[in-house]
Amino acid sequence: MATTALVKSGDVTTTGGDQLIQLVSFMLSNEEYGVEVLKVREIIRMPGITKMPNTPPYVEGIINLRGKVIPIISMRKRFGLSESDHDSHTRIMVMDVAGGLTGFIVDAVSEVIRIHSSEIQPPPTMVSGNIDQEFITGVFNHSDRLLIIMDVDRMFSPQEREYFGGVGD
Repeated sequence: MATTALVKSGDVTTTGGDQLIQLVSFMLSNEEYGVEVLKVREIIRMPGITKMPNTPPYVEGIINLRGKVIPIISMRKRFGLSESDHDSHTRIMVMDVAGGLTGFIVDAVSEVIRIHSSEIQPPPTMVSGNIDQEFITGVFNHSDRLLIIMDVDRMFSPQEREYFGGVGD
């Protein structure tokens, strides 16, 4: 099972081989997703975003966050989901991706969830929709709904990571 990518020393408690994992859950098109809590640097309200020419369609632009230029990604566009208007719940999750900061627009941030690694099921071999299965590391049954667990480091190709790494340099 690919849950070891989610677990780093310092954020787990071992109880008989079962590890405690902390995830930040967020909503996207009425589905709930989770990412490792240590990947999330901060969660901010929607600021003004400066558009950049010649970028992939899912790149909304850049923002200046306390003197650092950060690329902003639309999770809806990245997953091939229909766009929706931003509302009072829309947030940018600033995350550490491949050694650099990247902002991800999500519909809402829900909560921090603590789960045991034994509760995570591997993703099905065929995932519906346009979401690439490579960065989906597992699925967790959370309050009678499924939480899709993602590894943001595996969301982008090496060429895409190189582009994002150069934005704030």
